Amino acid sequence: MVLMTMVARVVDGLPLAATIQEDEQVRTHSGRNILEYQNQAKMLFRKLGTQSPSRCSIETGPYLFHYLIEHDICYLVLCEKNFSKRLAYSYLEDIAQEFHHQYGKKVNTVTRPYSFIEFDTYIQKARRAFSDGGRARRNMTQLAPQLQDVQRIMVQNIDDVLQRGAVLSELDTKTQNLSMLSQKYKKDATYLNSMSMYVKASIAGILVLVVVLYFWIL
Repeated sequence: MVLMTMVARVVDGLPLAATIQEDEQVRTHSGRNILEYQNQAKMLFRKLGTQSPSRCSIETGPYLFHYLIEHDICYLVLCEKNFSKRLAYSYLEDIAQEFHHQYGKKVNTVTRPYSFIEFDTYIQKARRAFSDGGRARRNMTQLAPQLQDVQRIMVQNIDDVLQRGAVLSELDTKTQNLSMLSQKYKKDATYLNSMSMYVKASIAGILVLVVVLYFWIL
């Protein structure tokens, strides 16, 4: 069962569209509020970057987040663990194609969260289509080439992913500092090499002058 679908911009984690199931359906299975999972999704969006895997499955309690990144947009769905992974990614592919078709040229211009909330209409339609066994199989057949390696996607834990995001952020800062130090070292090395050449040239000039004076005096 698809419990939540969210669309967000990767560059800044800005949510663009979302559809959430009735809270009671989630609380019955996990005892947690759907808003908790929504907040987890938002935190995950903020951890994503250009180096993030384009497809990933993340375990959170009795559910799985599956996400797909295309054209710098992240499409995420929260499903029960027994929901077909191939079907989940087929659903995400369908959502991604339609969203890009409708809003591809607008996503970089918006600044407000959920600027494309009207996309909920299509999400609801797609969710019903992929809940229908026959139509779901036809949709998966159409998208089969992109889904060949879906079963190889590793399932990670939400806490590990969010913590690793923090570590990667710190590592990125350290990398930037190291890059700055490297550039400074390069400049210093260039300066020292230049000074060394000037000193050598000066010494050579002095030696030549001494030799000339020696022979001139003689």
